[in-house]
Amino acid sequence: MTATAAAGPKRILAEGAVVYLAQPRGFCAGVDRAIEVVERALAKFGAPIYVRHEIVHNTHVVQRLQTLGAVFIETLDAVPAGATLVFSAHGVPQAVRREAQERGLRVFDATCPLVTKVHVEVAKLLREGYEFLMIGHRGHPEVEGTMGQLDAGIHLIEQIDDVWRIKPAQSQRLALVTQTTLSVDDTMELTQAIRQRFPGIREPKQQDICYATQNRQDAVKTMCSQVDVMLVVGSPNSSNTNRLAEVSRRCGIPSYRIDSASDLHDAWLSGCATVGVTAGASAPEILVDEVVARLRAWGATTVQTLAGKEETVKFPLPKGLRIESA
Repeated sequence: MTATAAAGPKRILAEGAVVYLAQPRGFCAGVDRAIEVVERALAKFGAPIYVRHEIVHNTHVVQRLQTLGAVFIETLDAVPAGATLVFSAHGVPQAVRREAQERGLRVFDATCPLVTKVHVEVAKLLREGYEFLMIGHRGHPEVEGTMGQLDAGIHLIEQIDDVWRIKPAQSQRLALVTQTTLSVDDTMELTQAIRQRFPGIREPKQQDICYATQNRQDAVKTMCSQVDVMLVVGSPNSSNTNRLAEVSRRCGIPSYRIDSASDLHDAWLSGCATVGVTAGASAPEILVDEVVARLRAWGATTVQTLAGKEETVKFPLPKGLRIESA
């Protein structure tokens, strides 16, 4: 069968096929908060509201906010004097904060509090004379934001070879931080190598990988024993989404990241009796609903949400965005 995105009802899946939904999946507390910051800023101050970088890494979310009046920019040169600016959930370097302040912009910080926790720790240890090793992906805005908390003395580690390549100025005061949306397994391997080279390195009291990233990866690992194929809903630039697909593949399950139901290919699912569906932390549930509808059209007869960890975390909004009732 040709791998083409199919439309219309036709049987692709095996007779009586079951769709399993991961729990938890989709939006985390940090993403909920970031989106609400933009929505409330638009409601309170009107369009346009400028957002440095995509507020979260999801095409659907960004396009919806654009229709409401959000303008996504990469440099502050594009922001008019006196305008309202929102920092994305990924965080920003200190240089960006200084530039916004110098230009007199009204700023609301939608940085995920778990990313802010890493920034606070870096600032604290910097005052104590520490250098830093950071596990993360070069070019990711969260990594740029964390590394941009200081002018020098932080070394990026993406793979094992980097552990042996880097040359800190000293090894007595070294601290380790990580990008919050990484694979737990990958980070563990790198951390073990770092400990081997730098036995005295200071590690976070609690790992930097966020609760939502770990919960979603754990749910996928559990699901892998029950499915023939895994569908991961989320955009290609979403780190935590890509890690979910990697976790599934490591379990030996064919796994496909899709932005929406329109990305589905019938050849991936031909004859499958069980299909797993999960979503990255920046993917809205409406996209999962559309995928499930397509799978029903292709022959799925049962949809079951698996048991998983219940998430009750909620982060407060920045000051100044409470909308008073009339």
